[in-house]
Amino acid sequence: MKRILVCDDEEGIRESLKLILEKDYDVIFAETGDEAIRKTKISPADIVIMDIKMPKKDGLETLKELKKISPSLKVIIATGYKSTDTAQEAIKLGASDYIVKPFDKENVIKVVKKHS
Repeated sequence: MKRILVCDDEEGIRESLKLILEKDYDVIFAETGDEAIRKTKISPADIVIMDIKMPKKDGLETLKELKKISPSLKVIIATGYKSTDTAQEAIKLGASDYIVKPFDKENVIKVVKKHS
């Protein structure tokens, strides 16, 4: 079973993604960019789903560090409707794709399957 690391500072978002993905994937969590980096250094997931806007270290900064640790890591950015420009910037920095909040269950599954 492929492992997905969900990195988001909001518990509701983490729980939402867990409910969508737990049937087909091993879902683990990080609340901060630094925690996602630590977990990736120890045991990388197959896919990371990460929020762009997080306190301290944002998603773009975390993305850069994750790609240094594991260049082939698939990172899917989670963003609000108003920040799709930031998601496009993340794609340029190496993100594989993005999903828009609030999540559409079928779209999340489609994007994750595309990269797994």
